[in-house]
Amino acid sequence: MDPLEFVTDRSIRRALGFAGLGIGMVMLALSFDLPLALRSGADLVAIVAVALLVIAWRTPHRDIRRSESWMMLNDLLPEAIPGVPRAEVQRRLKETLRRRLLWHAERVGMLAVALWSLTLLAALLR
Repeated sequence: MDPLEFVTDRSIRRALGFAGLGIGMVMLALSFDLPLALRSGADLVAIVAVALLVIAWRTPHRDIRRSESWMMLNDLLPEAIPGVPRAEVQRRLKETLRRRLLWHAERVGMLAVALWSLTLLAALLR
């Protein structure tokens, strides 16, 4: 696996894990009413998907040296990628980060649609 994809996926999935934990706790707190819990979860997951899209949209214009992916890449490979100039590594990291953010946003969006579908099913079975 490409080291740039490894660090970007790890960084994104860590953030999504914390977001998922928070969403799961909200859904657990609302578990007395299943349709409400599912709808709240779907709404919060949709917000996470939109946040991923906004971050992906802003990625080409931001300073990548202040990102978690850049810090992880420096820890993993102090010379980044041997023989490649740092400016090229930054450009490639921005492209990789944007691509992986969009990939994750698509999957999170599908989860939101699935939760909304379960909400409708739970409301009908009520």
